[in-house]
Amino acid sequence: MEADRKNSQEKKAFDSAESNTTTFQTTEAKLYPSESRTSSYEKPPETEGFFKKLVNDFRPAPPTDRPDGVGLKRKLNNRHMQMISIGGAIGSGLYVGSGSSLADGGAASLVINYSLIGIMMFFTIYALGEMSVAYPIAGGFNTYAFRFIDPAWGFSLSWNYFINYFVTFPLELTTCAITFRFWSDINSAAWISIFLVAVIIINLLGVRAYGEVEFILSFIKVIATIGFIILAIIIDCGGVPTDHRGYIGGSIIRRNAFRHGFKGFCSVFVTAAFSFSGTEVIGLAAAETDDPKRTLPKSVRQIFWRIALFYSVSLLMIGLLISPEDSRLMGNQSGTSTSPFVLAIQEANIKGLPSVFNAVIIVSVISVTNTSTYTAGRTLHGMATLKHAPRVFLYTDRLGRPLFAMLVVLAFGFFAYINEANTKGNDISDTVFNWLLALTGLSNFFCWASICLSHIIFRIAFKKQGHTLDELAFVSPMGVWGSCIGFGFNILCLIAQFYVSLFPVGGKPNASDFFQGYLAAVVALIFFVGYKIYDRRCIPPLSQLDLNTGFHSAEFYNNYDEDHPRKERSKLAKVWSSCC
Repeated sequence: MEADRKNSQEKKAFDSAESNTTTFQTTEAKLYPSESRTSSYEKPPETEGFFKKLVNDFRPAPPTDRPDGVGLKRKLNNRHMQMISIGGAIGSGLYVGSGSSLADGGAASLVINYSLIGIMMFFTIYALGEMSVAYPIAGGFNTYAFRFIDPAWGFSLSWNYFINYFVTFPLELTTCAITFRFWSDINSAAWISIFLVAVIIINLLGVRAYGEVEFILSFIKVIATIGFIILAIIIDCGGVPTDHRGYIGGSIIRRNAFRHGFKGFCSVFVTAAFSFSGTEVIGLAAAETDDPKRTLPKSVRQIFWRIALFYSVSLLMIGLLISPEDSRLMGNQSGTSTSPFVLAIQEANIKGLPSVFNAVIIVSVISVTNTSTYTAGRTLHGMATLKHAPRVFLYTDRLGRPLFAMLVVLAFGFFAYINEANTKGNDISDTVFNWLLALTGLSNFFCWASICLSHIIFRIAFKKQGHTLDELAFVSPMGVWGSCIGFGFNILCLIAQFYVSLFPVGGKPNASDFFQGYLAAVVALIFFVGYKIYDRRCIPPLSQLDLNTGFHSAEFYNNYDEDHPRKERSKLAKVWSSCC
């Protein structure tokens, strides 16, 4: 009897432990099912060798219960998302593109317009953050446009956004090669090959490698920008002995604060908007974030302040140090000689530092190239989940790589070698790239406007279907009105782009300039109308919009938090987290 009683107690204890384990696994599976499942793919045999494992990693991902039904891995953590969010916006648009903006509109237009676009992004990113936490699914904001606005517009937006980064990839590879001409005139094909191989390797290593590379490159950009701001203040105050100008103060910025009148102001407005391209990438990365509830809000809150600091303050210093009349600002925008940051250091006759900052520009271009491949590949994969692209692009291997979508994007990088066609005064590559970029010249505005409009419709439908904001894990503090303001700003950007395309700065109206600036609108309209004819579904009323598929409520996240308690952070870590 005593033995039976002991065996009965042991069985109850075992059943209880097994029940607790099952409960834990079930809760984990509810949030991130694909990461909690076990399979022969995810846990290969111990005897599997390196080369066999390398080959097996390309096998299809195991079946997944994720709400979006895809095999992407949640490998990006908080620090990755922090740097991806800020690094996506700090690049050649700031370091190089601001030079032509300064020449076109003057220092005052430069600072005012970049600040205005920063405010627009403030509203847009918060709206994106709210939806990304509620729906951390493949395709991101393209999926939101498909679901909340109109399937036809979602189709048009997705393809326009994909082509934007698809074309940007080889263009940025060419820019990387041209940047090295600051030191020596080595054949561009050699540098293109080096950077192309590096980007291919990074992408083949998986999303974790992408996050680590972006973390390092973005950290370098942040430190370099802060260092430049400090140096620029010293130069302006006359603290550099090698600068023959001595104390500068506001003497330069007072001359030609505004140039080319209203037309110049509008041109800077458009260029400033393009400079913020990439900020929205965190919406795509949400599907591969390990903890969307904690990571995304933190990234959203900090991105505005960091960008506002880096853009507004650094460009103000550029306006204090470089005259808009400097002829070097209007050179070839692909060359680093037109970077106002490099010119500001050169004007102060500081030896060595121009080369250092030129290296930073190379880092920023590599970062943009890396982001372009990631964004284009994930967008194409997301379109396949919506049946907007061939189903072959749904394929993900066991490391979570959307393999075929990624390979198509990487293969287009070889298009950069067309740069070698520029011989004997022939500018074939420039012409080709200009018209390729014209296909997607407005994709940023379409994207940001769609994010704001999707958020407005989502909020209205959410309320109409009887839901409350308490069900959302993260709520945009500006609400619907913030998205309305952001949407209005994007409409103004489209109007400004139309005006500048029709009446280019320093030129007369002509068909070439107009279509290079506004061809993307025609392409988007063709995609929209074509899909509308193919799929004649009517837009469902707000009361019938699908708000459930892939929805992660506050309670949903709380259940996960209870089973995954976080370690108490030190006071130093809390201070660092609040500031960075």
